[in-house]
Amino acid sequence: MTDKVEFWFDPLCPWAWMTSRWMEEVERLRDVEVHWRIISLGILNEENPGSHHHGHEESMWLVRVVEAAARAHGDEYNKRLYDAMGTRRHPGGIEDLEQIITESLEEVGLPAELAAARHATEFDDALRASTEAAQAVAGEDIGTPCISVNGVGFFGPVFTPAPRGEDAARVWDGCLALVSHHGFYELKRGRDEGPIFD
Repeated sequence: MTDKVEFWFDPLCPWAWMTSRWMEEVERLRDVEVHWRIISLGILNEENPGSHHHGHEESMWLVRVVEAAARAHGDEYNKRLYDAMGTRRHPGGIEDLEQIITESLEEVGLPAELAAARHATEFDDALRASTEAAQAVAGEDIGTPCISVNGVGFFGPVFTPAPRGEDAARVWDGCLALVSHHGFYELKRGRDEGPIFD
């Protein structure tokens, strides 16, 4: 049976990026179908400007462009733009969001004019709806990454670095075991390392 996965991403989040690389490995090694969706750290943290998430308002630039591209050219651009943006932002270390947007649109073959969507608040209702869909399956107190497996949503998993090969598949099998138990809610430990990109 094909496992149905919804993966919510914000291109600004390094933890979501590493989890997405794991998910790509899982796609290669297990029978899964992944639907890539947007979650906005800007929306999640708009009521908490003094937190350590301060500055995530910038994430609206990236997710607006992804939403505009998908609306105009198809949902496959969710993942294609995420890959292009995330590669530049995380292992690439580029912090200039305008540069990330411009280069990513060019890489995936989309019109440069889509860069103007970064300031277009007309996309914010759709971004809010997608963010709220993640909260509906995983709870109000989530961040990124957030995934749903066969309708069961949760925050995480969080890795550094991302598992590869059979290790990735073994971790996936463990996730399936956890989410299959109706009473499972949380598994967490403190982080003592920052993101390790490979």
